[in-house]
Amino acid sequence: MKECIILAGGFGTRLQSVVSDVPKCMAEVAGKPFLQYLFDYAANEKFDHLILSLGYKSDIVINWLETQNRPFEISYVVEEYPLGTGGAIKLAFGKVKGEEAFVINGDTFFDIDSGLFLDFHKSHGADLSVALKPMADFDRYGSVELDDSERIICFSEKQYKKQGLINGGVYIVAKNLFTRLSLPEKFSFEKDIMESHLGDLNIYGCPQDNYFIDIGIPSDFEKANVDFSKK
Repeated sequence: MKECIILAGGFGTRLQSVVSDVPKCMAEVAGKPFLQYLFDYAANEKFDHLILSLGYKSDIVINWLETQNRPFEISYVVEEYPLGTGGAIKLAFGKVKGEEAFVINGDTFFDIDSGLFLDFHKSHGADLSVALKPMADFDRYGSVELDDSERIICFSEKQYKKQGLINGGVYIVAKNLFTRLSLPEKFSFEKDIMESHLGDLNIYGCPQDNYFIDIGIPSDFEKANVDFSKK
């Protein structure tokens, strides 16, 4: 079973100037909620089960879900209070039926080949795999460095880079990760797992040079409106 958690509880602080009254994943992009494009992607990639991690104004997302007739099962969990990205993923894993799940940020669209990514994850015996986007001339994102075996060896802070790899906001996570680590209820997936356990977990990076957009800031939100109007 191919399963995916979508982190859809974001408030959208940086988008307040253009989107103020809905969760970030429900921001309208080219006439549709952004989440619809993620659902279309999941259908195209033949996922069997989607689990949404909800928080801010979850009722808006739940009402929208009731309008969806999709070829996959849909489940959701609702944070009673903010748990951080790690806590949200851990909560959603309670609905995961298999041994691993994809995890996607609800405010990014990275058009990866999920089959290749899953093969990569399994062939490397990874605890956690990160889909990486090659970028040029960037300073908005931190960068990721790999060794010759594609194991992630470093997460660098935001600084200008001529070329590099960035975290594309798509992961495959082993379900047993959360039982093996001692973690608080509220924690950051990026800081408290990916960075803190870089040396003792098998964390690998899989570059895919496919379409990527992060709607988290107004300029890219506007770019997404242009890009998705052409689809």
